[in-house]
Amino acid sequence: MTLNAEWHRRNVMPKNATTEQRIAWHVEHAKFCGCRPIPPKLKRLMGRTAAEHAADLRALLSGGDRRSIAGSNRARRMIEREPARIGELAVLTRDNDWLVSLRALDLLEKFAHDHPEWVEPYKRIFIGPLSRSDKWEIRLQIVRALPLFQWTSTQARRVEAMLVDNVSFPQLFVRAWALDGLATLAEHRPRLLPLVRRYLNEFEGSPSQALRARARTIAARLDR
Repeated sequence: MTLNAEWHRRNVMPKNATTEQRIAWHVEHAKFCGCRPIPPKLKRLMGRTAAEHAADLRALLSGGDRRSIAGSNRARRMIEREPARIGELAVLTRDNDWLVSLRALDLLEKFAHDHPEWVEPYKRIFIGPLSRSDKWEIRLQIVRALPLFQWTSTQARRVEAMLVDNVSFPQLFVRAWALDGLATLAEHRPRLLPLVRRYLNEFEGSPSQALRARARTIAARLDR
């Protein structure tokens, strides 16, 4: 086998390379250098389809009941190692199993906090059909995520309308976080402040201790 030292000098394997980067490196390496073959494990992975890769991720998000996160933590670590797989997570938000969809949304919302640039290309998921879900858990993930992104003027109007609509949703957590999201937007859009203050007054007079507590938290934030 012949070593192409010049090629190796110009093409160093990235530090902590993802699987996709390793595959790409070895494919190019095979063209220009004969010092070693593509590792067997990578050759097997190269033969797998995108659907098969996504199936691995889906398996981690399947099972249990609505109170379970299944293998979400393992899925999160998998994507942190290979951020390119965030697109697979976005696809899973449309899964027929609503629990898989919910857990995928939950992970996207978490990544939107820590790595917003990863989720930015897929943010329209949060203003699409899922926003009309009858499952309160899905609505909760959506209203929590909406303030995390930069939106066009048209999208921003839809986001505001969605949050206003969810302030009246029957489930208390959804209502509380929808108002929290509106208040976050109001910090940069003062015209929303009168509306937020009106809802705060309603929450403060609510028999729900959770809504009253959320109202106090939001009010304190706005008054800083």
